[in-house]
Amino acid sequence: MSTYPFDYPQEVSVLDVPAWLWAVFAGSVVIMLLIDLFAHRRTHIIGFREAAVWSAVWVGVSLLFAGLVWASLGTGAAVEFTTAWLLEKSLSVDNLFVFALIFGYFAVPREYQHRALFYGVIGALVFRAIFIAAGVAIVSTFTVVLFVFAAILLWSAYKLMKDDDEEYDPRKNIAVRLVRKVVPVQEQYSGAKFFVKVAGKWVATPMFVVVVAIEAADLVFAVDSVPAVLAVSDDTFIVYSSNAFAILGLRALYFFLSGMLDKFHYLSKGLAIILGFIGVKLILQAAHKTISTSIPEIPSLVSLAVVVLVLAGSVVLSLTRPAPAPVEAAAERVEAGKDDGTGDAGTAATGQVDDDRERLAREGSP
Repeated sequence: MSTYPFDYPQEVSVLDVPAWLWAVFAGSVVIMLLIDLFAHRRTHIIGFREAAVWSAVWVGVSLLFAGLVWASLGTGAAVEFTTAWLLEKSLSVDNLFVFALIFGYFAVPREYQHRALFYGVIGALVFRAIFIAAGVAIVSTFTVVLFVFAAILLWSAYKLMKDDDEEYDPRKNIAVRLVRKVVPVQEQYSGAKFFVKVAGKWVATPMFVVVVAIEAADLVFAVDSVPAVLAVSDDTFIVYSSNAFAILGLRALYFFLSGMLDKFHYLSKGLAIILGFIGVKLILQAAHKTISTSIPEIPSLVSLAVVVLVLAGSVVLSLTRPAPAPVEAAAERVEAGKDDGTGDAGTAATGQVDDDRERLAREGSP
């Protein structure tokens, strides 16, 4: 798919992936899930240190597998795997905010949050397999669909950059509403159980609804994630294995970052840049395949460098440049729209500027 600066095949066909490598991948996933389940067999609140250790373990396992891919399939496949894994990892951070909203809305006890994410991850692995298999099949049959995927990514990038993403509301989740209509749900939790018997009848617990909400959120997230990773590779093994390892480390990453999510205020801008770049990469790939082979493609090594640099830059900027305080932000909007409400802020919300003036009058202009 890509033009690499090294001497190795440009594409890795699924037929070139040996059966033993698929077996190692599947075995690694199962073993790590069992280890994780055994380590957390007793419900407890996962602290920062424990989450940091598990995050490091998942990163280490992923990089070890990347080394195995390099040894068995070559540098090109290893670069694609690492790029796809890091891309999925970075995009999934945005999904952590949704998890936090779900846990907050359903008042999930902290000691049960890991178990909810554990079941959510298992479901995500199944649904991602379906999405990726369908995506690879569609791309291999109808190359022009890459333009559609590119449009999806560019639109998502625009919404992220403009902060136009609609705030997630669990009450509006179609899957959650459907469950509540079909299955009776009790108000209180019964440990990590999904169903309990009440007065001789089976009823669902809030834990079941939480897992459904997590699965539904991941399906929405996959609309951006799968097209993005297909821009890196169209090989089923590379795409799914990288997705799987990124998803498996998501639970530990959530608890590791749970107290710091609000500090990464520039992360959405970084993700917007990454999605925009991947969208352009997809357009060039589609044009190369459907219009003219003289149209250049962006090498995977360049993609990896861009993802790393932009992600690192957004994190560093977030930690070194605090977000404006609410009153300061209001003052900036008033300043931007002070002439006639047609400044950058005034154009979008003249009424917001008026509200900000009133707020500043009450609280005192900084």
